Amino acid sequence: MSNPDLHHKITYIEFVSTDIERTKKFYAAVFHWSFQDWGPEYVSFNGAGIDGGFAKCESHEEPVKFAPLVVLYSADLKATEAAIVAAGGSVVVPTFEFPGGRRFHFSDGAGNVLAVWSE
Repeated sequence: MSNPDLHHKITYIEFVSTDIERTKKFYAAVFHWSFQDWGPEYVSFNGAGIDGGFAKCESHEEPVKFAPLVVLYSADLKATEAAIVAAGGSVVVPTFEFPGGRRFHFSDGAGNVLAVWSE
């Protein structure tokens, strides 16, 4: 099922955390976000105005590992991927499946890495 109203809109953002439990407690206490665990290394959140998640990481030493990952929605994942490549971008993480859909990560060629997902 696709949602044309969300096509190419930002629908999700991912952060990293060195301590998932501490992260959950902090954001629940301060901002009243709610969480869903997806195993020991990933938790999603809602109640922040945009849905998102925190992935477990070992340290914040490498900037690419702790920069937020902006995730856009696509009603047609293959067409969006083709448009990215045609415009000079590149796929940096090939399409993979996750609970709820599929996604890939791309570089815009100017230093930004984003992701696109679909059901």
